[in-house]
Amino acid sequence: MLVQPIQEKQSAHVVVLGNEKGGSGKSTTALHIAVALLKAGQRVATIDLDSRQKSFTHYIENRRNWAQRARVQLELPTHYCIARGESSSLDANEAQEFAAFSAAISAIEHSHDVVIIDSPGNDTYLMRLAHSMADTLVTPLNDSFVDFDVLGTVDQANFSVTGESHYAQMVREARRQRRLVDGRLTDWVVVRNRLSTLSSRNKRLVGDGLEELGKRMAFRSIEGLAERVVYREFFPRGLTALDNLDEATLGTRPNMSHVTAREEVVALLNSLHLPLSENGKRRAAARAEWYSVMDQPLQVHDVIG
Repeated sequence: MLVQPIQEKQSAHVVVLGNEKGGSGKSTTALHIAVALLKAGQRVATIDLDSRQKSFTHYIENRRNWAQRARVQLELPTHYCIARGESSSLDANEAQEFAAFSAAISAIEHSHDVVIIDSPGNDTYLMRLAHSMADTLVTPLNDSFVDFDVLGTVDQANFSVTGESHYAQMVREARRQRRLVDGRLTDWVVVRNRLSTLSSRNKRLVGDGLEELGKRMAFRSIEGLAERVVYREFFPRGLTALDNLDEATLGTRPNMSHVTAREEVVALLNSLHLPLSENGKRRAAARAEWYSVMDQPLQVHDVIG
């Protein structure tokens, strides 16, 4: 009798959005990554660990509701929001939250290609745990020294980097824990959001600081989302720059700002170098062929190189 070798289950690639400074664009970046991967044929699950603000959850709910109301096709991930423990015992709360998080991970880790986790903007037990699980850690950062401060300190005279700050130190420990558990490395990517379209001294100095600190902390920095009103307008309807933006989805005719936003999102996603499963690529190719046969406008499905 021929004995077939046991195939090891493939675990999903874990992408964590993390930054202890609020307002950096974590949820916006997270949904754009999720939608891009869905359009690329990947099976995507998302987890919101910020059960107080629930910005990521609300964004996805808005997307689901608008798709139903406007009768348009909008890709949706499998989504979980981990409830906060509300007892008077810190240990009991952590145990409750860990159980819920563990159950979500167990349900999706082998049935999806990618899991995207949006972490809260404060130091919590689950936030640290998620960071230690990350295959890719994405840290959106507003392009200013106010936000740079969560990563490093700079000299007041020449703006050279003088040390690492609390969040960077936490990430270092999380990455060390990851190596101890399974020997794998975390690709840490700092994404510069709210970039000015004009060159400025601040833009250059922040860039120099990130380059210098990146050599110390082993992260790479890439350009992210510019300061555009369209990103704020997307949220109520759960839209992204990668969707088929027309009057049915957007409520108005798209303009040049929407086109430019899509271009910078595509550039961001290509720079992340996220892996694509072969099955997902085949699904995307089949869908592309179907769209061409039906003579319908093709959604962006291959934005990741």
